[in-house]
Amino acid sequence: MTNPSARTTYTKTAIVLHWLMALLIVSTLVLGWYMADLKISPARVKLFNYHKWIGITIFLLAAARLLWRLFHRPPSLPASMPRWQHAAAHGAHWLLYALFFVTPILGWVYSSAAGYSVSYLGLVPLPDLVQQDDKLAGILETCHAFLAYSLAVVVMLHIVAAIKHSLEEPRGYLRRMTRFES
Repeated sequence: MTNPSARTTYTKTAIVLHWLMALLIVSTLVLGWYMADLKISPARVKLFNYHKWIGITIFLLAAARLLWRLFHRPPSLPASMPRWQHAAAHGAHWLLYALFFVTPILGWVYSSAAGYSVSYLGLVPLPDLVQQDDKLAGILETCHAFLAYSLAVVVMLHIVAAIKHSLEEPRGYLRRMTRFES
């Protein structure tokens, strides 16, 4: 194995997890925004189930990604990057991880409070985390939406920062998460 500090790209596993999660996060955000205003119907119920399944999958992939990251150091940020940008990058990454976990959990608690049980892929029933409580459900729905919007904002900042640094870095900053290194 190569010296982790000498790596110029993320590992294959980290890259696959990153892009799979990116696809799922964008999908569930779009799905959430779309389905929120639909009238009660079988189609809306189906979309809510898909949204929950994607959220649980994001949670599980985030756990796998965090475990992977704990044992596989990412490549170092460019030395030319100012210290405040290093701090901002690390802070944004940890905020993303927090949102990867808290947002789906809050959605699950919201579903429980609203009286809708969660079943992963329609196969694995998950326990209700709280008893049905319409007032609590309203609060949790707002909190879940706030976290989803927060996740969208942090993801957009992450994308903008990656593009900015890619344009500034002669070797191509985006290569770190798009190219496999042997």
